[in-house]
Amino acid sequence: MEDGFYTRISEMEPLMPADPAGELGDLAIEVIRKSAGISAAVHPVTRRGVVALVRRMNSYYSNLIEGHNTHPVDIDRAMREDFSKDPAKRAKQLESKAHVEVQKLIETHIVNIPETVITSMSFLCWVHKEFYERMPEEYLVVHRSDGKAEKVIAGKMRDLEVRVGGHLPPKAEYLCTFMKRFEEGYDPQKLKGLSQVIAAAASHHRLAWIHPFLDGNGRVTRLMTHAYLTKAKIDGHGLWTVSRGFARNREEYLTSLAGADQPRRGGLDGRGNLTQAGLLGFCKFFLKVAIDQIDFMSGLLNLDGMQKRIQAAVDRQVSFGELKPEAGRLLRDVFLRGEIPRGEIPAIIGMPERSARRVVSSLFEKDYLVSDSEKGPVMLGFPASMVGYYFPRLYPEGVETILD
Repeated sequence: MEDGFYTRISEMEPLMPADPAGELGDLAIEVIRKSAGISAAVHPVTRRGVVALVRRMNSYYSNLIEGHNTHPVDIDRAMREDFSKDPAKRAKQLESKAHVEVQKLIETHIVNIPETVITSMSFLCWVHKEFYERMPEEYLVVHRSDGKAEKVIAGKMRDLEVRVGGHLPPKAEYLCTFMKRFEEGYDPQKLKGLSQVIAAAASHHRLAWIHPFLDGNGRVTRLMTHAYLTKAKIDGHGLWTVSRGFARNREEYLTSLAGADQPRRGGLDGRGNLTQAGLLGFCKFFLKVAIDQIDFMSGLLNLDGMQKRIQAAVDRQVSFGELKPEAGRLLRDVFLRGEIPRGEIPAIIGMPERSARRVVSSLFEKDYLVSDSEKGPVMLGFPASMVGYYFPRLYPEGVETILD
């Protein structure tokens, strides 16, 4: 150490927690098993729409952890380039849009370049660069404890010393050394089975501990974790996210992170420089949150329950004179089948072609149905206005949007 800052890579040990009771292994098995189950819950075409919704939700919760609350409706608008005239609100919209776009970029990158080492300094700097190049100007300036303003450079590791609460991360001049050890120790391509799952949790803490960037470390860490779960094929094809669980248990999340920052607590606390018990505690928290979020999304995607909620939402709109009753049958069928050719719709809802077109038109106007082309098959849409009906409790109480 120099002046309280870490300088030797041995000071980051242990990289993986000891698990004498086997509890982490049991939790990891549950994550793998349940994640595999959720991926088969819905039709692959319908799943695309749900995954897009989960990206927006992930953006909402990741930014909420940072203290930035952007309403889901405003995130939807941002994705359509519909920004508020209010500067503060617009800045949050840009931040949310950046998160969604970069998460999608990461997913595409992993598919197109499978040899990518997602724990490497180059990959993480790329994530930071893509994120901060999309950020509003006012979010590119941070103020140090002495009041001095510093400009955040997209994709550039910090060259200054920082304090994160009571934690002093590694000195800037040694960051490359720590990041090299991070890459080698956590590369999911070098790990197998349960070790991959546990490493996803441990690496989340250790990247936050290294704090490689001047700003955006929390966001990059959560995006890296998403990349890790995707790379290890335990993300349920994008149908669940740990960020929701972290945000809904924010104090425990931050406390668990800080607990794993601490030095070893004596001879019974492992053999590394950092606390074995603290890292074990964080990994348990991480994996329990993951299981809880998989269970939550699995429950929402239950076929019978989803169909009932779709019908209830339509019934409400019918009572307002906004939709025809036949819309419920169409939306339920689209959910189950993934997509339906437009020529089949009149027979499905039992209406003449002209009347059926009016029903379809009303559903398109509200984004309840979407399509890749003007005459292509119709698919289920997931606008923010329907999220509270289709997926209750996806967002916190009071935030869930309701139909006008």
